[in-house]
Amino acid sequence: MADDAVVERFCAFLRGKKLPVTSQRLAIAELMLHATDHLSAEDVAGRVLEQGHQVGLATVYRTIDLLVESKLLVERDFGEGFRRFEPARDVPQHEHMLCKVCGAVEEFHDERINELTKAVAQSRGFARDRHRLVIHGTCRNCQRAAAATATDRSSS
Repeated sequence: MADDAVVERFCAFLRGKKLPVTSQRLAIAELMLHATDHLSAEDVAGRVLEQGHQVGLATVYRTIDLLVESKLLVERDFGEGFRRFEPARDVPQHEHMLCKVCGAVEEFHDERINELTKAVAQSRGFARDRHRLVIHGTCRNCQRAAAATATDRSSS
C-alpha cells in the first residue's frame, strides 16, 4: 500500500515515534498526501469509507495530527469553524480564495503580495517569516448560478 516516497516518509516518521503503521493510517495518509483539494477531517472520513476502509473519525483526527506533526501536511483555517488540510508541497508561498456559497478553495500566487507584506513588516521594524491571506467571497461558478437564477426570476 505504501509505495511512494511521501507515504514512506510518513511510515518512517511513525516508526521513529514507535507507533504502529496500520492500514487505517496508511489509507488516510495516502488520501491526504495526494489530495489536490483542501480536505476537512469529515471529508477524509467519508472518502476513506468510500474506498472501503472502516476508520473512525477519532482515528482520522489522530492521523491528521501525526501528518501535521511530521510536516507532510499543512493545516489551514479559513474561519469556517473547522480546519482544512493540504499536502506540504515544494511550492512558493500561496494564498487562498474561499467561496462563501459552495466552500470551494482556490489557490493563487502573486509575488506582489509577498513583496508588500515584506515591505510593510520591514517599515515597522518587524522581521517577517511568513504571512497568510484568505480572500472570502463568491466564486465565478456561484456568481453565474446566482445571475442565472435572477434572470429566470425576472423572466417569469
